[in-house]
Amino acid sequence: MINTLRILTMLAWRNLWRNHRRTLIMLGAVVIGVWAMIFMTALTMGMVNDMIEDSISALPGHVQVHHPDYLDDPNITNLLPLPEEAIADRFRSAGFLAWATRIKVPAVLSSERESRGVTLLGIDPQREEAMSFVDYSAVEGRFLEGPDDAGIVIGRKLAETLETELGKRVVLMSQDPDNDIADRGFRVVGLFSADVQAYEEQYVFAGKKTVQDLLRVGDRVTSIVVLGDDYRDVEPVFAKVSALVDDGVTVSRWMEIDTYLGTMLRVMDGFVLVWVIVIFLALSFGLVNTLVMAVFERVREIGLMLALGMKPSGILGQIVIESMMLLVTGLTIGNLLAWATIKPLESGIDISVVAEGMAMMGAASVLYPQLRFEDVILANTVVLILGFFASLSPAWRASRFQPIEAITRVN
Repeated sequence: MINTLRILTMLAWRNLWRNHRRTLIMLGAVVIGVWAMIFMTALTMGMVNDMIEDSISALPGHVQVHHPDYLDDPNITNLLPLPEEAIADRFRSAGFLAWATRIKVPAVLSSERESRGVTLLGIDPQREEAMSFVDYSAVEGRFLEGPDDAGIVIGRKLAETLETELGKRVVLMSQDPDNDIADRGFRVVGLFSADVQAYEEQYVFAGKKTVQDLLRVGDRVTSIVVLGDDYRDVEPVFAKVSALVDDGVTVSRWMEIDTYLGTMLRVMDGFVLVWVIVIFLALSFGLVNTLVMAVFERVREIGLMLALGMKPSGILGQIVIESMMLLVTGLTIGNLLAWATIKPLESGIDISVVAEGMAMMGAASVLYPQLRFEDVILANTVVLILGFFASLSPAWRASRFQPIEAITRVN
């Protein structure tokens, strides 16, 4: 059996290179197709990965705990029932990568010239540094120094919109649990930048204790946010958080909070498979044509081998092996070419010329291609499986030749 396979492999390799030009053209098509599959997949998954990670850093965290009504109505009245100290006692030794409590409510920020609706985040800056989309060290001025910091940090874009600047005073207004207006003057102590420019206009940061005093909520918070190891696998974190809290609260995964991103992740994972299949279907016409022409040129030779005792299964195997050799060679070169073109780009591709359009999608102005091992394996597996089935038709045709008719056939 092994000896027969070795002979068929040797014959297939020699037959593959009988017509160098045709084989090289088909090989080039396979290489370009494989490169396109992997390269475009890397670009797409890089964009999706950046969008999700940026959004998770603005949520933040992979799992959140809220009052049951909070996600539908993010009002200060929908506070968590547990006081902050009781939450800390439960979560302090749970072993999470990072976790924090916060207050997140709608507010209005006013300068002496303009007003804008914003999302107010009352945070403990030390606890949220590992989760935040803000690079503390890159903030102009300074970031918050603690939960009782009296300053406010806003985005550069929001500062431009409000026509204010570092060191200026602004007025923050929101509602307390009694639906009364709670307002206070803050000095702008920092201006942050974000990969997604929309975040610079949407979010403002203040100390959590300062916001609690402003809104008169004592030591209560609206959210517990927990960061896990992998945004694609949040179930272990979800189960652990669910075990730590009472039944009167809602524990949510990030894809349940931001359904748009959750749906996008599922769609893009499916897109990879569809993209690979579409590209190969285009290649399959050339592959089948190459094999049919190769069989047509060797009709007499195939008839002679059948007359000398080779079984039809041997002819079928020889043609299939020929196809697999062509595909494996093309896959190898295509994979190496994809790796060589993607690796230098992993430091980022500047697409700031379309930054506004990318921001509307929630994407940054720098694209980081992501070459995932599982995507490469998927592309190679699909090509080999579909290539095998595509080669069966000409191979089956060749194995059905009658020896005498094939030998005496006039091409």
